Amino acid sequence: MSAPLRVVLAEDAVILREGLAQLLALRGHRVVAGVGDADGLRAAVAEHRPDVAVIDVRMPPAFVDEGLRAALDLRRSHPEVGLLLFSQYVETRYARDLLAGNAAGVGYLLKERVSDLDDFVDALARVASGGTALDPEVVAHLLGPSGRDPGLAALTPREREVLGLMAEGRTNAATAAALVVSERAVEKHVANIFTKLGLAPTGTGHRRVLAVLRHLEGRGR
Repeated sequence: MSAPLRVVLAEDAVILREGLAQLLALRGHRVVAGVGDADGLRAAVAEHRPDVAVIDVRMPPAFVDEGLRAALDLRRSHPEVGLLLFSQYVETRYARDLLAGNAAGVGYLLKERVSDLDDFVDALARVASGGTALDPEVVAHLLGPSGRDPGLAALTPREREVLGLMAEGRTNAATAAALVVSERAVEKHVANIFTKLGLAPTGTGHRRVLAVLRHLEGRGR
């Protein structure tokens, strides 16, 4: 069981916000503030200095990308705070900005794809400790066919799947288990991914994912 976390919740839907607060409390974590808009999020983080903030992407007043833009501000002003975007939507433009340079302590999960509370809490703890938690569908959008990078276009469907699992923070062994293949097969896919993207296949899971995301951000500008 992970150590208790101090959490700020930024979610305009009151029922969801209060429900998350109660569920996290049952897991031994403390929600130090619950807010419904981006300005409230900035103020709550500045006041409480939490371990991690859970942030909806679209919040008042326009319900476009206020949460993501607030997350970018917090990344600059409070880089020690983990940021877990929790939304129904994938906003690739600002997501790339948020992941640029160093994605440590950043996560992006889709609400409709989180079916297990323990998985959500594990992702929250991982982000709070400087790890990553990226839904494979978010990664797929970030890697989506834009025509700008022939290396990405050259990835096979299986290689994209492996990269998505890597982005969740999974090791080669965990990826192999998820795909029901051998670890040796995963190692070959990882080597192919780095070859096609022009990245040296060095380091281990988390570091490699960050390198790939930084590479994608640089190539996407």
